[in-house]
Amino acid sequence: MRTVYNILFLLGFVLSSPYYFWRMWRRGNWQAGFGERFAQYDTKLKQALTNRHSLWLHAVSVGEVGLCTQLIKALEPRLPNAKVVVSTTTTTGMGELRKRLPTHISKIYYPIDRRSYVSRAQNLIKPEAIVLVEAEIWPNFIWRAQTQRIPLFLVNARVSEKSFRGYKRFGFLFRPLFGAFTGVGAQTEADAQRLREIGCRPEAVRVIGSMKFDAARATDQRALNIPALLWQAGAQVGAPVLVCGSTHDGEEALLGEIFLRLRKQIPDLFLVLVPRHFERTREVERDLQSRGVKYVLRNELNASLKEKSAPADSHCLVVNTTGELKFFYEHATVVFVGKSLTANGGQNPIEPCALGKATVFGPNMQNFADVVSLFLTEQAVVQVKDAAELETALARLLTDSAQREQLGRKGAAVVRQNLGAIDRTVEMILQGVNDSGIYIAPKR
Repeated sequence: MRTVYNILFLLGFVLSSPYYFWRMWRRGNWQAGFGERFAQYDTKLKQALTNRHSLWLHAVSVGEVGLCTQLIKALEPRLPNAKVVVSTTTTTGMGELRKRLPTHISKIYYPIDRRSYVSRAQNLIKPEAIVLVEAEIWPNFIWRAQTQRIPLFLVNARVSEKSFRGYKRFGFLFRPLFGAFTGVGAQTEADAQRLREIGCRPEAVRVIGSMKFDAARATDQRALNIPALLWQAGAQVGAPVLVCGSTHDGEEALLGEIFLRLRKQIPDLFLVLVPRHFERTREVERDLQSRGVKYVLRNELNASLKEKSAPADSHCLVVNTTGELKFFYEHATVVFVGKSLTANGGQNPIEPCALGKATVFGPNMQNFADVVSLFLTEQAVVQVKDAAELETALARLLTDSAQREQLGRKGAAVVRQNLGAIDRTVEMILQGVNDSGIYIAPKR
């Protein structure tokens, strides 16, 4: 099986590499750390790991990075002598790690899942444990950890219906891989049941809840003056602000049309669009230009914020930077959560709810079905069926402050009721590494 996998992986990697490297180039800054993807690490990392117990955490991209940084902050006081190494797959994920975590934590790119690269990376880091945050399952990486008897943890785990079918279909490959985990923190009982069915040992699986509730409540310190940015972008002081977060292809066009109609009722309404992938900026610009939406780009304001004495002639800000969505949510009047109207899956609704914001999303929230159910049960969010219902809901909330505030209070209450998953995850990891010789400090 391993030989077959490695042959197929090498073939697939060669065939897909042009697309893989094109995506890296499109995201920008791909040269930095490029060798790390082939487990070519610098001497600085080697020196930092000398004579140290290490813990390796992996966060695939930006979404997982936010959870990972909060988990590290909770783990560090309990493992004061451990060297923490955190990896990511994308350049945007790496950018967020560098912004959010101090310099004493080593940040690397996850190695491509070829046997020689994986072996070289694990031999260098020699982790006492490996923690995968909502991670992809890479066979060589897990097989190597098994061979070295390194405890493996899968945290904030959820299994969508689509993934579940895929894992079941290829059970001959995935069942032994899932069976290798020492501890698995499932978000819900339904996720836990699926994880057991695809191979996780029953005694390894725990229902811990979603770490995203804790991460959404965490405060990030960053010198970012959002009111000044909005004013510079053209928003009037005190004007209502509609923030559309993590939008996907097709949504910006619809939102632009809805926004222009809403401005007839609410003349000072200002729109903030935050595409999920900033490399789609040109596509977003084309959609807005074709509909007559006057906009300004966030990265154009960054350098000139203090220089311009007058605001831009626009009524929309396109945030084509990463890691700033939460800060714009804080100043929203109403929030729309993207990837829910024209695409499947949805994006995280917890962040705006945690901030007490009236939150609306479309029908396609499959990736957050259990979370959405919690909010809908308490009537703490608004879910719409289509663009027409979205326009009606936004108009109602933007003009009815009492309803808006009530929705925000209910959303924040749901978040408070579901806190604690990060602490439970820490305890699971500590129990798993208890016999490794690594010092575990008592809980304060």
